[in-house]
Amino acid sequence: MQSFFITGTDTEVGKTFFTASLLNAQAAAGRRVAGYKPVSAGCELINNERVNDDARELWQASNIGAPLQHVNPIALMPPIAPHIAAAEAGMVITEQAIVDGYQQLCDYAPDLLLMEGAGGWQLPLGNGLWMPQIVQRLRLPVIMVVGMRLGCLNHAMLTAQAVEQAGLTLHGWVANQLTPTPMPYYAQNLATLLQSLSAPMLAELPYCEDTSGPASVNLSQILV
Repeated sequence: MQSFFITGTDTEVGKTFFTASLLNAQAAAGRRVAGYKPVSAGCELINNERVNDDARELWQASNIGAPLQHVNPIALMPPIAPHIAAAEAGMVITEQAIVDGYQQLCDYAPDLLLMEGAGGWQLPLGNGLWMPQIVQRLRLPVIMVVGMRLGCLNHAMLTAQAVEQAGLTLHGWVANQLTPTPMPYYAQNLATLLQSLSAPMLAELPYCEDTSGPASVNLSQILV
């Protein structure tokens, strides 16, 4: 089984778009795939079930038959930082709960399992627990989604350094265009990232509203 942790340079940079697109592409290539969003914040009640939009996208892109609750076991109602939402709900998010959720999806025997974080890399989960500690325990290689906007160079370099300082492998990164019109000096910013990041660029994603993935980019081969 291949497994990766998907992080981003910030919130709203396209982590879920990329993760769901990659799952769809790999499923179309004949692989059993699973998405895992262990912690989400910002849900609506549907048939008495807490449903987060990002988690639902990963669930719909998965093809192993797991229920939404297995894809997203910790679903918090308010759209705020997860550690604050958990505290308000009187809930303690534990490392073991997230690891157990990961192992539960492993039991479905997927060929590919993608675990998506929330926000950026250094996500607090409460009571001194941070998401990177869980990625370290699972020893997952990391794929970084870079939202191509002003500030992305600093955010990308700091995120890459933090991943490496945690003793983890940055498998590669993805340049994601966030708006129909590319950021000013897009080509120059992309060139700086290509020159400065030691990990390879896996894909360059054009702006796309269709979560099935950009048809112009072949995502079926990037993990080979």
